[in-house]
Amino acid sequence: MLELSILGFLAEEPLHGYELKERIKALSGHVRPVSDGALYPAITRLVAAGKLDQHTEEGTSAAPRRVLSLTETGREDLLERLRRPKQAEITDQVRFNTVLAFLRQLPDRQQQAAVLRRRLDFLQTPASFFYADGRPMGVEETEDLFRQGMLRVARATGRAERAWLTEAIEQLSRQD
Repeated sequence: MLELSILGFLAEEPLHGYELKERIKALSGHVRPVSDGALYPAITRLVAAGKLDQHTEEGTSAAPRRVLSLTETGREDLLERLRRPKQAEITDQVRFNTVLAFLRQLPDRQQQAAVLRRRLDFLQTPASFFYADGRPMGVEETEDLFRQGMLRVARATGRAERAWLTEAIEQLSRQD
């Protein structure tokens, strides 16, 4: 997901490493913090693969800074990652949010809708944090106040997300 974030933010505009890190941190850092030890090796890999270009500019405080931009190869990789997200990128909320943050970069509305349909299909499958006899437990089946809270929030969030996904898919389908 780190590479997707790097490619996605650089598809919007060239950025220096610190600004890129701050944007990635704002997107998912509260849940999955990004360290320099992960970010800069990922940038190095993407540069070596020809997906990013870098050049040095004068910094505002006299220290030069490395500015990164997306190459055509990097743009193609980004679009492929958005067209065909891995299953974990559909089922994991934080990973899906990362895909969602850059899905507008995918120019084909039907392909955008297909990604949203995958998420909606996943959310239609009954699931829970807790199971009894192999079936998902609902709020009504536990007396634990805190588990009830988890389940109520998950139910409300799931309902809201399914409603938005349905609306977005309909909108994308109408605009063709």
